[in-house]
Amino acid sequence: MKAWVYDAPRELEAARFADYLDPRTTAVVSIDMHRGHLDDDPACPCPAPRAREVVAPIDGFHDEARALGVRIVHVKSVLRPDGSDDLRGIPAAWRRTFPLHVGEIPNADAHALEGSKWTEWVTRVEPGDLRVDSKRRLSAFYPTDLDFLLRNQRIETVVLDGGFTDCCVLNTAFDANNHNYRVIVLRDLVRGTDTRLESAALAMVSLHLGLVMESRELLRQWRG
Repeated sequence: MKAWVYDAPRELEAARFADYLDPRTTAVVSIDMHRGHLDDDPACPCPAPRAREVVAPIDGFHDEARALGVRIVHVKSVLRPDGSDDLRGIPAAWRRTFPLHVGEIPNADAHALEGSKWTEWVTRVEPGDLRVDSKRRLSAFYPTDLDFLLRNQRIETVVLDGGFTDCCVLNTAFDANNHNYRVIVLRDLVRGTDTRLESAALAMVSLHLGLVMESRELLRQWRG
């Protein structure tokens, strides 16, 4: 099978990773594909424009995964409408550090507020999919019930797509690994701050946390 190790394609023995490739014990965890990152409105509170290009490919991959019986879990950031778990408490660090690189984000205070349009999904969510909408910080596991949900479904492997590669995807990959899940990150279905940080994040995953694969190759292994 083909995987990526330290940013280079490698042919690996599929039998060595058979436990990673069992669709019966796998769930796709799709991270933060909502309007707060993906809307092209100038008021978008935390824009991730590079991730817009993977919306349709993610929807297509999810359709094929569903057809194989793989469960899809959509995770999004949602903060209390009064901001008490962020803005009016101890604010998340990115609110001060990320603008040092990208410049001021005019509507950042509206990011992920419960009841706002910014928490609406952009990728397609089907009735049979699972949802987690209590992500407050960078990891899909904190402080959500994702771990409880996955264990209740007898999931052992998580496949990550969505954004940001070098932020929420990477943090989720670390937490998944620390919770003893097998981790696969789909390099064609994640997008980072830029290509340099995206490559660095995927290299870290490939060395320390799990497999980095293309979605087509993973589907081929599941079908095989």
